[in-house]
Amino acid sequence: MRSRTTPLIIAVVGAAIAVTMLLRNDVALQPDQIAAIVVLCVLALIADLLLFLLPQGASGSISFIPTLCAILIVPSWYTVIGMAVEKAIAESARRAEFDKAVFNIAQTTLSIGLAMLVFLSAGGESFLSMRAETISSVTRTSGFAAFAAFVTFFVSNTVLVSAVIALATKASISTVWKANNIATIGIDIITSPLIFVFAWIYVRFGAIVAATAWVPIMGIRQVHKTNLELEQTNEELLELMVKSIEARDPYTSGHSRRVHHYTIVIARAIGLAEREVQTVGRAALLHDVGKIGEKYGPILRKADRLSADEWNTMREHPGDGAKLIATMTRLRELVGPVRHHHENWDGTGYPDGLAGELIPQSSRIIRFADTIDAMTTERPYRRTMSPEEVRAEIVRCRGTQFDPQMVDRLLSSPAWKTIFAPSVVTSPRFGSLAVLPRREERARNVGA
Repeated sequence: MRSRTTPLIIAVVGAAIAVTMLLRNDVALQPDQIAAIVVLCVLALIADLLLFLLPQGASGSISFIPTLCAILIVPSWYTVIGMAVEKAIAESARRAEFDKAVFNIAQTTLSIGLAMLVFLSAGGESFLSMRAETISSVTRTSGFAAFAAFVTFFVSNTVLVSAVIALATKASISTVWKANNIATIGIDIITSPLIFVFAWIYVRFGAIVAATAWVPIMGIRQVHKTNLELEQTNEELLELMVKSIEARDPYTSGHSRRVHHYTIVIARAIGLAEREVQTVGRAALLHDVGKIGEKYGPILRKADRLSADEWNTMREHPGDGAKLIATMTRLRELVGPVRHHHENWDGTGYPDGLAGELIPQSSRIIRFADTIDAMTTERPYRRTMSPEEVRAEIVRCRGTQFDPQMVDRLLSSPAWKTIFAPSVVTSPRFGSLAVLPRREERARNVGA
């Protein structure tokens, strides 16, 4: 892992030093500026020592609030150095691994330096020079510059963190960025004006009042941490459920995660919004949850072809899965997609014989993904199909088993080629990535 991330870490360290030197000047700090840097660094340190975990192995804190306040109050290279020292103390206190500590210190320094350069270039002025001004007049003077600095900091910080994690896990930067930031964008937007107001409070009323105001702000951190932990728990429960399903049948281990991977590819290829992509992805993970019932156990463990009665039993699993999911309040939007993931476009599927647009779009996508996995996974009684054979079969079933427009959009999309790349799929928790070989694994009845 270190060999993959080392070049990036070195580059970030070099860029951080360069930006800091670019901000350097010979202007001596005044006592009030020194006091501001010290106080805000202490507040940032407190926040950094109370980290909360994010997906993909990252962590977060609300230290960005005093950090960005320091940029507004003392836009000097001494502030950059002070915050770099603060981050170093925090990393040392957590006993972070050396390479991770170096990266965190460097990327924080670089993000602060870039934000400060943008603030000054956009005409921003130190809030200390406007001590007697009202907040409205300060906003008119430096509001745009402050906003530009905030955006610069968040973009550079999140992209750099996502990049190093992507290198370490061999995932895409966009996937890591979404996993770590989609859930936090709301609170970031809410806290942006708070940063501006907090800086004004510090300048207008002093360090004691600002430190007192920091207490309820820490409450925001606790609410945010609780929400993230709840989301993490939900994802872990999904993962546990999926593992329980696949444990029933050694031949289909990994099936639900592969179908999840194909579903995400297809959903994005046909242009679904990211929220819809994530929803249909969850449904794909749970599409076979009905098979957890005891009546399916002997059938799933059977090595030979199924009898007619056994097939009829297996066809009950979509309905059983939908009933099980319906008992979970937060998953009820997945009931329809799970129940109808074996419906065919021409109405010959089951359990309800729906046809065409009456079949939920999510179900049509999962039907597509489920069948692709069935064709590309070896079974005891059939070899895997080649990419050309899979394409031919999909075209043959266009308008009968599959939504014809969905077929056309996927086959004409660059995403089609990723179907046959090594299957790097993520678990429901996002954090544990695994490379699941399609050709070597044995699976059966995955299309049932």
